[in-house]
Amino acid sequence: MASVTVEDLAKRFGAVTALRPTNLEIADGEFVVIVGASGCGKSTLLRLIAGLEEPSTGRITIGDRDVTYAAPADRGLAMVFQSYALYPHLTVAENIAFPLKVAKRPRAEIATRVKEVAEALELTPLLSRRPRALSGGQRQRVSIARAIVRRPRVLLLDEPLSNLDAELRVRMRHEFARLHAQLQATMIYVTHDQLEAMTLANRIVVMNAGRVEQVGAPLDLYDAPASLAVARAIGSPGMNLLAGSVTAADADGSTIRLEEGAQVRAAVRAEPGAAVTLGVRPEHLRPQDDGVFAGPVELFERLGPLSFVHLGARESSGTVVAQLPGDRRVSLGETLRFGADPARVHVFGEDGAALARLAQPFTLPPSSPVM
Repeated sequence: MASVTVEDLAKRFGAVTALRPTNLEIADGEFVVIVGASGCGKSTLLRLIAGLEEPSTGRITIGDRDVTYAAPADRGLAMVFQSYALYPHLTVAENIAFPLKVAKRPRAEIATRVKEVAEALELTPLLSRRPRALSGGQRQRVSIARAIVRRPRVLLLDEPLSNLDAELRVRMRHEFARLHAQLQATMIYVTHDQLEAMTLANRIVVMNAGRVEQVGAPLDLYDAPASLAVARAIGSPGMNLLAGSVTAADADGSTIRLEEGAQVRAAVRAEPGAAVTLGVRPEHLRPQDDGVFAGPVELFERLGPLSFVHLGARESSGTVVAQLPGDRRVSLGETLRFGADPARVHVFGEDGAALARLAQPFTLPPSSPVM
């Protein structure tokens, strides 16, 4: 195991900047998940750490060793890709043993290590099979076994579950959590799936447009996103984001007028006249007779103990998603109204940065009707 540190790390491909100067510290034994939209730079960062790309500027340290320009094989890393990359003509045991054979390890050591990782990943009954006789989840476990059999200092995982169906993804998330607890290895995991990030990570790194937007524990990022990019990246369903402008501000907070005309209070200090984006999560909306978040039900999703209603035209700027108890009955076209505690309302400035919320929440005032 080892810590990983990147300092002012950047990557350019000609005139295109794929990764802006980035600083990140990952502790020994930590499970860090890097999340963000396609093209945000997360895979580029992982490939730089792995040595598959050469940085334009910056420095990479693994443990106490500078590996910025070291060959991938000399970094003490192992990498698992979304494609399993198994050798079809080799058995499971032979696939797992392959990197040890390349390293010319003794036969007895190879047999012992293959047995150990096969037991850890519940592959022992499959050791004599070839990849074509395995399910997708089994193949991915073999690729993980092949990666960890070398006992790498750091395990890198690039969207390892993206080729699996929904049920297998859930099972494999459990496998990764169990594997990390068992190995106590340093893991860096890249995904665009926020559920994977929220369930697996000790810390999440949110990337956007080639830079790190925010780093923190999953619930910290969920409760206090530092920017619009983080608010969009964390949470499922996502945070409701509505354009508005600040009409008044006082010691208790600010009043924000949405494009539809509704007035919403938020426990933040903002400059009157400023253009802002208001954010509120679906579970923080509460049914309220005079609530400002209102509209006809366009879509109703019943998900067992919870349900979600989509109010207003789908994908329009004023669409709002609200959470309801699973036993709530709703009709399409029915108009519903919701309010929100001002302490639960997020406000983002024109630059996308979150405005600091006040420490002391205040009482929800009478709401204005939707215009």
